[in-house]
Amino acid sequence: MFASDALDQILQKFEYLEARLMAGASGADMVQLSRDYAELKPVVAQINAYRQSLRDREEALSLRDQPDMRELAEEELERLQSELPALEQALRLALLPRDSADAKPALVEIRPGTGGDEAGLFAADLLRMYQRYAETRGWQVQTISHSETELGGLREVVIRVAGEGVFARLKFESGVHRVQRVPVTESGGRIHTSAATVAVLPEAEEVEIDIPTTDIRIDTMRASGAGGQHVNTTDSAVRITHLPTGLVVTSSEKSQHQNRAIAMQVLRAKLYDMERQRADAERADARRSQVGSGDRSERIRTYNFPQGRMTDHRINLTLYKLDAVMAGDLDEVIDALIAADQAAKLAAMDA
Repeated sequence: MFASDALDQILQKFEYLEARLMAGASGADMVQLSRDYAELKPVVAQINAYRQSLRDREEALSLRDQPDMRELAEEELERLQSELPALEQALRLALLPRDSADAKPALVEIRPGTGGDEAGLFAADLLRMYQRYAETRGWQVQTISHSETELGGLREVVIRVAGEGVFARLKFESGVHRVQRVPVTESGGRIHTSAATVAVLPEAEEVEIDIPTTDIRIDTMRASGAGGQHVNTTDSAVRITHLPTGLVVTSSEKSQHQNRAIAMQVLRAKLYDMERQRADAERADARRSQVGSGDRSERIRTYNFPQGRMTDHRINLTLYKLDAVMAGDLDEVIDALIAADQAAKLAAMDA
């Protein structure tokens, strides 16, 4: 089922990386070697487990010809034959092309969509949902920028999430999240439909995205506060325009220096994501095999509060545990999205 030469090449590359790491390397070389080694390690483990099972099967087949070993060999063969399909599937999954951004930290940007004040309140609910989910996985969350409405909803928030496998698990959250419930602002008890947009971007390092100073225009402006003593009286807010693409990012924290750093961080992530989207578009077949396109305008999920129901429209998954989901219990839906994406890629690979 698997080309032996291809598996041998993976093992040889792993041995080479291991030898280079043991010999010692410096700076960026060591970082890249460590990443490549960590990426291949689980693949090599699956190759070794699969090949060991094949060797065990050959040994059991040879022992079956010996009368005093036949019964034991038959039992071993039965066990191995039942194990091999699972080992083959695990190896096929391990051999799927890896998204180079999967191990990166993620910038999660949440903005209210249609629905006025209720949309801002729902955006705040989504922020709490992701913060709680990050807590359950031991991830670190840092607020990059944050702007609230008078009712405690969100105008916009950007958070940085760091930890093991962050982008790999959060990347399917990009898109339009729709909520159906009775808003706190509704006196008649009617159910309203509102929405918020989530964008999950892999963090880009400066060495990955070089932005010449000639490609950007930086404007400072007066940041708007919440009123009263919170009004910002200095021109500290920063708006950066990327001239080649027209992308505009802003940051309105208290420090102008901090705002420049934040805006550049977000701009790098957006440009890196644009490059990834462009590369995906060129691989049209691969793009069609993915669960959702990452299009920010795609409606991906509905949260129906009266029925306690959450539905992910991309994989037709419905869970009647909305309270748990909003409290950060997202593993079931994220695991299902990852499994569906893997299945689609396997089908495309076999086609």
